[in-house]
Amino acid sequence: MNRKGTLNALAALGQETRLDVFRLLVRAGPEGIPAGEIATRLDTIQNTMSAHLKVLAHAGLIRPERDGRTVRYVADMTGLRDLLAYLMEDCCNGAPELCRPVINAVTCDC
Repeated sequence: MNRKGTLNALAALGQETRLDVFRLLVRAGPEGIPAGEIATRLDTIQNTMSAHLKVLAHAGLIRPERDGRTVRYVADMTGLRDLLAYLMEDCCNGAPELCRPVINAVTCDC
């Protein structure tokens, strides 16, 4: 990820509803959640949710997947990994052992 992409991702996550959507989709895992259900769970109007989903997808943090007539959204873990990698690119001035606790905290067995 480059600087512009990082700024887009951070801006997308810098809004309360979009942050809630992203965290919800991370918890949901690879099966994702249909767009309408996301709006219902977060008590948001579907038109508004559609705009939030578009911003997150444009930032590379989520992706839509068609499931018949339904569109499910899934957290894009590659986008998240790229964001974290950019943010930590020069971590600890060449002493990676200092970054190990952060890396362990964001590493999962998923």
